[in-house]
Amino acid sequence: MPDGTEYPGTIGGLLVRPALELAELLRWGQVHARELVDAALRRLEEREPRVNAFLFADAERALAVAEEISPNDSRPFAGVPIAIKDGTPQEGLPMRIGSALFQNYIADHDAATIGRLEEAGFILIGRTTMPEFGILPTTEPRLSGPTRNPWDLSRTPGGSSGGSAAAVAAGVVPLAHGSDGGGSLRIPAACCGLVGLKASRGRISFAPDRGDDPLVTEGVLTRTVADTATLLDVLAGYEPGDATWAQPPANPFGETAGVTPSALHVGLMLEPPVPADLDPVCARAAEDAAGLLEDLGHHVETFDLAPLTEEEREAFDDVWAVLAADGVVNGAGILGRPTIPEDVEPLTWALYEKGRALDAISYRRSLADLQRLARRVVRAALAYDVLLTPALAQRPVPIGTIMGMERPDPRNALSRSDRFTPYTALWNVTGQPAISLPLFHGEDGLPLGVQLVGRPAGEASLLALAGQLEEARPWRQRLSPMTRGG
Repeated sequence: MPDGTEYPGTIGGLLVRPALELAELLRWGQVHARELVDAALRRLEEREPRVNAFLFADAERALAVAEEISPNDSRPFAGVPIAIKDGTPQEGLPMRIGSALFQNYIADHDAATIGRLEEAGFILIGRTTMPEFGILPTTEPRLSGPTRNPWDLSRTPGGSSGGSAAAVAAGVVPLAHGSDGGGSLRIPAACCGLVGLKASRGRISFAPDRGDDPLVTEGVLTRTVADTATLLDVLAGYEPGDATWAQPPANPFGETAGVTPSALHVGLMLEPPVPADLDPVCARAAEDAAGLLEDLGHHVETFDLAPLTEEEREAFDDVWAVLAADGVVNGAGILGRPTIPEDVEPLTWALYEKGRALDAISYRRSLADLQRLARRVVRAALAYDVLLTPALAQRPVPIGTIMGMERPDPRNALSRSDRFTPYTALWNVTGQPAISLPLFHGEDGLPLGVQLVGRPAGEASLLALAGQLEEARPWRQRLSPMTRGG
């Protein structure tokens, strides 16, 4: 490899290479799509009992698609296997959203992101686990049990795209699809040593189901900034009927990520915007990243943001409660009867009751409160080109740490979640792009990430800076113990 990285020497070992490199090998006929997909499915079968990252393996269809791909296929990722988070519809396949409420639901259409991945040539091998309705930052749904971190099986891979992150970190696929409504790409990326970008609001379409979303966007979990940037080119863009959309970049994101940025003004934000105690190890990672940025010619100074008020936090909780209530109502339509508490997890039911109790005027007021919060934060951050924060306030928590807080009050799991991941959800509110990078490695043997936040629609400069950091402190040679074992 150009950077001297050594990988396990079997066909399966290729699965820890970046997707761009695999696509090149496939184009030159050095490996065939059938071999690669077969290796991914064998890895899935071998490692799934320990990791529990998949709800459904679409082996027969994946192998059939792979058989039809030849080296002269012009699609940029023809033959590269990918996994899909179970919250996005694929026509004819189960979509459970982490909930037993949807265990018999079969999607009747493809999301636009699925179509774009297939048009790029990716082979979709299966659907990955997530917490019920994507509510929590760990992946321990009652439906399928806990998903485990390949770096340490006693710990969480994060959430809500935890199954996707675990699948990549376990070496089953070179990258995986996910989504992010409060950190659900960046948190698993930080837990599993991957790159996770939350794109700007309106950058990636929710067609055909929704015109837009106030908090959530889709994306991928990868091993490199180049893969993440190029996949943003694949996924981004207007779809007919979109209510809002981000302006296309002047140049492809994949190109921009390889350009050395000019000197940037960086704001270092260590104080969390919601109450949480910052682990000194996580603080040191952000401070070390700040020192590295200074060495690279950027100017870093402390950025102090006024903490969220009680009203602002309540507005965020209201919007999430309505999203959960909407999921329960949709589930009732599938069941053909009213839902009961036993149909969902206790936290989901508590949020459903909260969301159901909100009248339309109160919900609109909460959305307006979030928009005012976004204006306050963006205005304060415009003094900087990029913000730097810890990715997490704590190390990846042991399985059961957050789910165990559901008793006696299920909402305790939410407050415990805030203490684990206080730095991510704010940027879903503002709509700014944010990326988690596995820049360091802790003495505990686990990845140690930092987060960069760009200006609105500022993915180009954000990815260029992320690429510069990756070049200065390469991380792709760091593989989980499970993956190093071949």
